[in-house]
Amino acid sequence: MTTATPRRKWTGPAVLSYGFRPFFLVSGIWAAFAMAYWLVLLAGAHPLPIAFDPMDWHVHAFVFGYLSAVFTGFLLTAVPNWTGRLPVMGWPLAGLIGLWGLGRIATMVGANWPTILVAVADLALPLSLITFLAREIVTGRNWRNLPVLALISIFALGNAVFHIEAAQGPAQDGYGLRIGLAATLMLIALIGGRIIPSFTRNFLAKRQADRLPTTFTLGDTLVLGLTGAALLAFVALPYSTLTAAFCIAAGLGNLWRLSRWQGHQTGGEPLVWVLHAAYVLLSLGFLTVGAAALDLLPHSGARHVWLAGAIGLMTLAVMTRASLGHAGLPLTASRPVTLLYLSLIGATVARLAAGVWPGEIWLLHLSAALWMVAFGGFSTLYWPILTRPKRAPKAVSSARPA
Repeated sequence: MTTATPRRKWTGPAVLSYGFRPFFLVSGIWAAFAMAYWLVLLAGAHPLPIAFDPMDWHVHAFVFGYLSAVFTGFLLTAVPNWTGRLPVMGWPLAGLIGLWGLGRIATMVGANWPTILVAVADLALPLSLITFLAREIVTGRNWRNLPVLALISIFALGNAVFHIEAAQGPAQDGYGLRIGLAATLMLIALIGGRIIPSFTRNFLAKRQADRLPTTFTLGDTLVLGLTGAALLAFVALPYSTLTAAFCIAAGLGNLWRLSRWQGHQTGGEPLVWVLHAAYVLLSLGFLTVGAAALDLLPHSGARHVWLAGAIGLMTLAVMTRASLGHAGLPLTASRPVTLLYLSLIGATVARLAAGVWPGEIWLLHLSAALWMVAFGGFSTLYWPILTRPKRAPKAVSSARPA
């Protein structure tokens, strides 16, 4: 039986036919909603009894709430391709969506719930994802992706630590956040280092380009090692000079790595250049966080180059591209989708500027508005793609003209 067989037999809603469909859809909706609700909280209103203080809720909603949905959608789609095993679909997939929704409900209205109940509800999906991923890797003997399992497990650990810290006081700059953020950035460096040169190579080969992206070398391994060391230093000592040195070195190393992937030749296709842009922001995030550790930039604005820029843009890029490919649509970005990318880049620039000039509140509002345009626009534009059956390939006639 191939992975296509159960999908052909599935007669329920198309949105439950593949992992990326429901999870990418709720990811976009949640990202836009959570930013709108954050503005409500900033205005001093508290319409719902959220489980954390407002700043902790804001941090958790994006780092753990949003990313848990993105990671699940991506891995439920990618793992069957990695292992050749059957995908999760139908009502089991609906159950996973229910677990994600349970976590969001717990954090939105769980102010009077026992702390352990909020944590268990929120961690149900990440723990289920870890179980699924471990089973598939071990059964399929896909040992190459053990680092992905390890990083997802570290991400879930960060979420658990966040809950413990939030129960004792502010968690917005604690170990839990930094652990979750570090695991996510390492995943971007690891998986981005696979898909960006691969997609770029495919794009350039079709255009018979003279130069193609460099294959993975010892230099890539060294940069990944340096990246991991910088992130460990960031988790342990976020404000130290040692962390600044590691982060600046990692930023420069990742820029060197990116320079070998021929991104300057991809300007004709936004679906490709946006991946390079997101990796640029990953690299610049290391530089800005390093500068912040030297007291040259405010920490909040510096970290948002990672949060809004590298993470936001990379996840949006992957969701837009994967949704098109798995729905049987041409791999090209329309003008509205390109505007979504530009809106998110603008949101990142505005948020960094808001940190540099904290008195200019309008910059925060501009950043939030552009973020909501990007993810609200994704949810609107991709709703039909994610909820309708995959487009069947056009039949090719074998008849010859008379």
